[in-house]
Amino acid sequence: MNDSRSDSGKRVILGVTGCIGAYKSALILRLLQKQDVEVYPVMTRSARQFLGPLTLEKLSGHRVIDDLWDDSSAEIEHISLARRGDLLLVAPATANVLGKFAHGLADDFLSTLYLSTQTPVMLAPAMNVEMWRHPATQENLKKLRERGVQIIEPGAGYLACGEVGEGRLAEPEDIVQAALSRLSADDSLKGRKVLVSAGPTIEDIDPVRYLSNRSSGRMGYTVAAEAARRGARVTLVSGPTQLQAASGIDRIDVRSAGDMAEAMLERAPDSHYVVMAAAVADFTPVQRQAHKIKKADRQDSPALQLQPTADILAALGSQKPPGQILIGFAAESENLEERARRKLESKHLDWIVANDITSRDSGFASQNNRALLLCADGSLTRWDLMSKREMARRLWDAVLTHQPTQTVKS
Repeated sequence: MNDSRSDSGKRVILGVTGCIGAYKSALILRLLQKQDVEVYPVMTRSARQFLGPLTLEKLSGHRVIDDLWDDSSAEIEHISLARRGDLLLVAPATANVLGKFAHGLADDFLSTLYLSTQTPVMLAPAMNVEMWRHPATQENLKKLRERGVQIIEPGAGYLACGEVGEGRLAEPEDIVQAALSRLSADDSLKGRKVLVSAGPTIEDIDPVRYLSNRSSGRMGYTVAAEAARRGARVTLVSGPTQLQAASGIDRIDVRSAGDMAEAMLERAPDSHYVVMAAAVADFTPVQRQAHKIKKADRQDSPALQLQPTADILAALGSQKPPGQILIGFAAESENLEERARRKLESKHLDWIVANDITSRDSGFASQNNRALLLCADGSLTRWDLMSKREMARRLWDAVLTHQPTQTVKS
């Protein structure tokens, strides 16, 4: 096996398993190579039903290993290859391989390689929506996350089986960006405490109905994940969402704006960085009805009365201890820069990320975003369309470049 290193000195073992998304592994391999990453492909037998090994072999310059019992090498190959790589990336990862990895089963080269791997492991699942939602799959994912395996969440949309829902392999560019981020992990936030809010809040009207918004929570989750990757101790206060927090993050689930305010204000004083990325409801019902409001009764029912929720960001700004960095988010439909600057100043923020919610290809319920980044020193940066993961990386880069001396106790 060719053992020469690329200029970057980074090596990725790319595992490919048997599903229709296997053809995208060739693009993932190429994108990694463009970043000077050496790629060693491994395929399961099922993967060969969707993609010929010769394709990955010619692209990578390395023999594709797909048989545990191949005796062409004198080495114990699953051990030697595990020691050679800096990252094991499985894309796509089927429900079957998730189950094998979660339960320590080793009946082929890839699953045996996994048990021999001491370097970071990343999995990009791809499967039918019902398979993804099945309790067995979710339990396997939970076990893997608890072991430190990073899961690159699948996308939602039209699937190869003709159904619509979660389970589509994440975009190759996002998978590669996640791999590169893991390979270049730094300790720029080591020892720092980071508090992040994410997702919507839910304001109950009665036991059935509620007020909320379209926030998926993805931006806040990626900001928290990037902070954790940089070594921070991260607490994530999350409104209701379907997302999973990255490994090592302390997640606190809340429901209403009041719940979120309590959780954030309690933990903010000893945090070095506070990021308010949640889309908090501006109003909540004056009174929650104890029973479901019936249609038959609606003529006699009073109009829904609303009252403002607590302004969490303003409270955090007014109570900010010396040296703490406070970062807010603004979602606007008009006068983006003007309103963001007003919010930055009135709420005593250090930074604000502002995005236009009228943009169809970014923002709520999207993997991507475009935004303005404003700093209290008056500087402005415009970010064109990019993945939310990339935006989180750039946000922390900017904050760490301009940060003042920290004085909050560790």
